[in-house]
Amino acid sequence: MNKAKLLIKGRVQGVGYRWSMREKADALGLSGWVRNTADGSVEACALGDRDVVESLIEWCKVGPTNAIVQSVDVEWSKSDEPIVGAFDIRKG
Repeated sequence: MNKAKLLIKGRVQGVGYRWSMREKADALGLSGWVRNTADGSVEACALGDRDVVESLIEWCKVGPTNAIVQSVDVEWSKSDEPIVGAFDIRKG
């Protein structure tokens, strides 16, 4: 199982980014979470097959309609965590 920790910077809060990302991740069958950070960015963790997680990362580079994404930093690792349940929205 592949795990990607993401840090998305730009105008990504107050534009429906977390909700849209959860919808996309659920459609892809990924497990994980997304949350706002105090500095105005969005942080996320996605678990799944690498090619599917990469599809989510490509979506993150654009985001929902009103987002302006400046950068998406990705940190890959292996994980033994099972894919369980939906993609969660967490409080920052």
